[in-house]
Amino acid sequence: MSMTDPLGDMLTRLRNGGMAKKETVNVPASALRANVLEVLKREGYIRGFEKVNVRKGIDEFKVELKYHEGAPVIKRIERVSTPGRRVYSKVKDLPKFYNGLGIYVLSTPSGVMSDHEARQANLGGEVLCKVF
Repeated sequence: MSMTDPLGDMLTRLRNGGMAKKETVNVPASALRANVLEVLKREGYIRGFEKVNVRKGIDEFKVELKYHEGAPVIKRIERVSTPGRRVYSKVKDLPKFYNGLGIYVLSTPSGVMSDHEARQANLGGEVLCKVF
Protein backbone atom coordinates (compact mmCIF):
# COMPACT_ATOMS: atom_id res chain seq x y z
CA MET A 1 0.00 0.00 0.00
CA SER A 2 1.37 3.40 -0.92
CA MET A 3 1.79 6.19 1.59
CA THR A 4 0.11 9.52 0.84
CA ASP A 5 2.36 11.65 3.07
CA PRO A 6 5.82 10.09 3.56
CA LEU A 7 7.28 13.15 5.31
CA GLY A 8 4.33 13.33 7.70
CA ASP A 9 4.87 9.65 8.49
CA MET A 10 8.52 10.31 9.35
CA LEU A 11 7.62 13.22 11.63
CA THR A 12 5.04 11.05 13.42
CA ARG A 13 7.63 8.29 13.92
CA LEU A 14 10.07 10.81 15.43
CA ARG A 15 7.36 12.26 17.70
CA ASN A 16 6.16 8.82 18.88
CA GLY A 17 9.71 7.54 19.37
CA GLY A 18 10.53 10.51 21.58
CA MET A 19 7.41 10.08 23.70
CA ALA A 20 8.21 6.36 24.11
CA LYS A 21 11.84 7.20 25.10
CA LYS A 22 13.28 5.12 22.24
CA GLU A 23 16.99 5.41 21.48
CA THR A 24 16.53 4.92 17.73
CA VAL A 25 13.68 5.07 15.23
CA ASN A 26 13.62 3.40 11.81
CA VAL A 27 12.27 5.45 8.90
CA PRO A 28 11.96 4.39 5.23
CA ALA A 29 14.67 6.10 3.17
CA SER A 30 14.15 8.80 0.54
CA ALA A 31 16.06 11.86 -0.63
CA LEU A 32 13.62 14.37 0.90
CA ARG A 33 13.66 12.59 4.25
CA ALA A 34 17.48 12.53 4.20
CA ASN A 35 17.56 16.29 3.59
CA VAL A 36 15.08 17.01 6.41
CA LEU A 37 17.02 14.73 8.78
CA GLU A 38 20.23 16.53 7.84
CA VAL A 39 18.64 19.87 8.81
CA LEU A 40 17.42 18.40 12.12
CA LYS A 41 20.94 17.10 12.80
CA ARG A 42 22.56 20.46 11.95
CA GLU A 43 20.14 22.27 14.25
CA GLY A 44 20.76 19.83 17.12
CA TYR A 45 17.37 18.10 17.35
CA ILE A 46 18.68 14.58 16.65
CA ARG A 47 22.05 12.94 17.31
CA GLY A 48 22.41 11.55 13.81
CA PHE A 49 21.15 9.05 11.28
CA GLU A 50 22.55 6.34 9.05
CA LYS A 51 21.26 4.48 6.00
CA VAL A 52 20.69 0.76 6.60
CA ASN A 53 19.95 -1.79 3.88
CA VAL A 54 16.99 -3.93 5.05
CA ARG A 55 16.86 -6.16 1.99
CA LYS A 56 17.56 -5.83 -1.72
CA GLY A 57 16.15 -2.53 -2.95
CA ILE A 58 14.78 -1.49 0.48
CA ASP A 59 16.68 1.02 2.60
CA GLU A 60 15.84 2.65 5.93
CA PHE A 61 17.30 5.43 8.02
CA LYS A 62 18.19 4.55 11.59
CA VAL A 63 17.65 7.86 13.42
CA GLU A 64 19.26 8.39 16.83
CA LEU A 65 16.99 10.55 18.97
CA LYS A 66 18.45 13.10 21.36
CA TYR A 67 17.45 13.63 25.00
CA HIS A 68 18.29 16.33 27.53
CA GLU A 69 17.91 15.42 31.24
CA GLY A 70 15.60 12.53 30.30
CA ALA A 71 13.24 14.64 28.17
CA PRO A 72 13.25 14.48 24.36
CA VAL A 73 14.89 17.47 22.67
CA ILE A 74 12.06 17.51 20.09
CA LYS A 75 9.16 18.79 22.16
CA ARG A 76 6.92 19.59 19.22
CA ILE A 77 7.18 18.62 15.56
CA GLU A 78 4.35 19.34 13.11
CA ARG A 79 3.76 19.14 9.38
CA VAL A 80 2.85 22.53 7.86
CA SER A 81 2.58 21.87 4.12
CA THR A 82 0.58 18.73 3.31
CA PRO A 83 0.01 16.95 -0.02
CA GLY A 84 -3.48 18.46 -0.19
CA ARG A 85 -2.54 21.96 0.93
CA ARG A 86 0.87 23.31 0.03
CA VAL A 87 2.10 26.29 2.05
CA TYR A 88 4.65 28.63 0.47
CA SER A 89 6.24 31.63 2.10
CA LYS A 90 8.53 34.48 1.14
CA VAL A 91 11.45 34.88 3.49
CA LYS A 92 10.11 38.26 4.66
CA ASP A 93 6.69 36.76 5.51
CA LEU A 94 8.08 33.82 7.49
CA PRO A 95 7.18 34.31 11.18
CA LYS A 96 9.44 33.32 14.06
CA PHE A 97 8.46 30.03 15.74
CA TYR A 98 8.54 30.15 19.56
CA ASN A 99 10.26 33.57 19.37
CA GLY A 100 13.13 32.11 17.35
CA LEU A 101 13.73 29.09 19.64
CA GLY A 102 12.03 26.73 17.18
CA ILE A 103 12.70 26.33 13.47
CA TYR A 104 10.80 25.97 10.24
CA VAL A 105 12.17 23.53 7.68
CA LEU A 106 11.82 24.90 4.14
CA SER A 107 12.28 23.41 0.70
CA THR A 108 13.91 26.16 -1.34
CA PRO A 109 15.37 26.29 -4.86
CA SER A 110 18.79 25.82 -3.20
CA GLY A 111 17.70 22.73 -1.24
CA VAL A 112 16.12 21.92 2.10
CA MET A 113 17.19 24.28 4.89
CA SER A 114 16.10 25.80 8.18
CA ASP A 115 14.45 29.21 8.36
CA HIS A 116 17.68 30.70 9.80
CA GLU A 117 19.66 29.53 6.76
CA ALA A 118 16.88 30.69 4.41
CA ARG A 119 16.94 34.17 5.95
CA GLN A 120 20.72 34.36 5.49
CA ALA A 121 20.41 33.23 1.85
CA ASN A 122 17.32 35.46 1.32
CA LEU A 123 15.30 32.52 -0.06
CA GLY A 124 11.66 31.57 0.35
CA GLY A 125 9.98 28.30 -0.47
CA GLU A 126 7.63 25.58 0.68
CA VAL A 127 7.29 25.35 4.48
CA LEU A 128 7.60 21.61 5.17
CA CYS A 129 7.39 21.45 8.97
CA LYS A 130 8.05 23.28 12.23
CA VAL A 131 10.12 21.93 15.10
CA PHE A 132 10.57 23.02 18.71
